Amino acid sequence: MSKKYNNSEDKRKAIFRELVRLAYDKRLKEKINEIPYRFSKNKTDQNEIASLKNNILVGMGLNPTAKYDTEMADSLETAFELESIKEPIVTVNKNICEECHDNSCTDICVNNTEEGLLIDSGRCISCGKCITHCPSRAIADKIEFIPIVKYFEEGIPVYANVAPAIAGQFGDHVTMGMLRTALKNIGFTDMVEVALFADILSLREADEYNKLVNHQDDFLITSCCCPVWINLLTKSYSELNDRLTKTVSPMIASGRFIKTIFPDAVTVFIGPCVAKKAEAKVPELKGAIDYVLTFDELKEIFQALTIDLTTLEEDNKEQSSYGGRVYARTGGVSEAVKITVERINPDRRLKFKARQADGVKDCKKLLDDIINGNIEANFIEGMGCKGGCVGGPKRNINIDKGRIQVNKYGEQAVIKNPIDNMNIVHILKYISGVSKKEEKIIDQLSYDNLLLREYEKD
Repeated sequence: MSKKYNNSEDKRKAIFRELVRLAYDKRLKEKINEIPYRFSKNKTDQNEIASLKNNILVGMGLNPTAKYDTEMADSLETAFELESIKEPIVTVNKNICEECHDNSCTDICVNNTEEGLLIDSGRCISCGKCITHCPSRAIADKIEFIPIVKYFEEGIPVYANVAPAIAGQFGDHVTMGMLRTALKNIGFTDMVEVALFADILSLREADEYNKLVNHQDDFLITSCCCPVWINLLTKSYSELNDRLTKTVSPMIASGRFIKTIFPDAVTVFIGPCVAKKAEAKVPELKGAIDYVLTFDELKEIFQALTIDLTTLEEDNKEQSSYGGRVYARTGGVSEAVKITVERINPDRRLKFKARQADGVKDCKKLLDDIINGNIEANFIEGMGCKGGCVGGPKRNINIDKGRIQVNKYGEQAVIKNPIDNMNIVHILKYISGVSKKEEKIIDQLSYDNLLLREYEKD
């Protein structure tokens, strides 16, 4: 392959696109052993060939353990048999890493800057910063798409659960309806907006806040949608766990609900976040979401399959409210819960007062302030990425544009307050088998184990 690539990241993406193309052409098993040599500069350089083979392994959801003589066809069989991707999620291609003497990847680690990478230490919070700051692109998160292809081929229902931050990520004029059509063209059964389940969680957290925050010193820490925030809190500030809501993230809720309604379904979350890949594998949450893809990975899939989203027909569904859609940016969770609290208890004497943290360093500062008694807020929201989910490491557009697009999509919502989202009524009615009046929704959600999580204690 004579094409030149600007850097190793471009080559890694090109290798993934080749895997996708061959998989859809049903020629991957036949051609996979040729791929490293087609992308190599020097076919006799054993280290380069091993490095390219490791890029292939990571691109199929496997650990980068290949040597020069590793047979890729055997690894393909292993990838196709994966019912879930094994940890660790973040891996290091040592063939590349050992030739690099730049410490940018370790210096950027906000949780530890003295002991090197925390990937294998149990203290990694999965923020993904080391991936984006690795100068040689030796650090990468496993791509979970190739193992999904077998479900498409077998006709098993596969649902794409898309994060609220997806608004605008694939073009200014690409609508949710176009994205739904594109995902169906790939092989997904349907696309479900996780913002719908953010609406459900807004109801539950509003109810929890209303019951637990009744005095000046009371406060509730939201589980939000951010596993980096939760990882940081539970691993380094476990003394605050009692203040942490037991509500799961919208991603986990979406998977649990879908699998309750469609027990044989495979669920795939699509977002801008590396940490979601790790969250899906937490023992008490495992099984809700089977695989996780990122926005930049989905972009490569569309390119590999020559799908032009702007030419597609729209398959629109009004699934979520303004409140659920703005979960994607910092302050959105607080806003959604606030407007819900004001609806369920407009006469509250103790008013809703939120404080948000924006980025990991700000999260640590906020948690330190809480420990030291330096806060006046009673609802605490943390986002591990600057700007919130729109600032995730695997986004396709810049943070400011992502925020604008999310706010625009929020304003377009027919439903403004999560409590008015009748889709929630329909879901609960289907699951419970009995009709529920709107005023009873919150009480039901308060005790629904689909929305609960128990944190492991040290």
